[in-house]
Amino acid sequence: MSFAKRLILFLIINFGALALGSWLMDNGPQSSWYEELNKAPWTPAGWVFGVAWTVIMICFSIYLAKLFSELDSRFLRSLFIVQFLLNVSWNFIFFNQHCIGLGLLNITLLTLVIFYFFFKFRMDDMKAFKYLLVPYMLWLLIATSLNAYIFIYN
Repeated sequence: MSFAKRLILFLIINFGALALGSWLMDNGPQSSWYEELNKAPWTPAGWVFGVAWTVIMICFSIYLAKLFSELDSRFLRSLFIVQFLLNVSWNFIFFNQHCIGLGLLNITLLTLVIFYFFFKFRMDDMKAFKYLLVPYMLWLLIATSLNAYIFIYN
């Protein structure tokens, strides 16, 4: 499969994950449950989340298209599926089920998976492409801190 076809495939999958996660959170950020939580002072405005996830998924899709062009293995596909499931399920766990601690565990595991991608797959021709993961990594660190704050102070 060509790089362009892989890119289109990953864009569809990753933006599909965002749509599915949004649907699973059941009006989460606008719910009275979330509004009443004691949130971190550094919690961004709501619109920042949409912009951030759009940039993240574009960068992640480009990274994955390149990675899967260079290395396509059962392990890599499995790792991607784990990332997908952790990413989508956090919305359901945190916003829909109100399981803050389980959400924190989930997002921590997701963060570890994305950092694993960054440090594990360091092929010579992937050096520049791995930096496309930086927005995802930074956002997950912020999101994990937000979840941790809610866990500790609620």
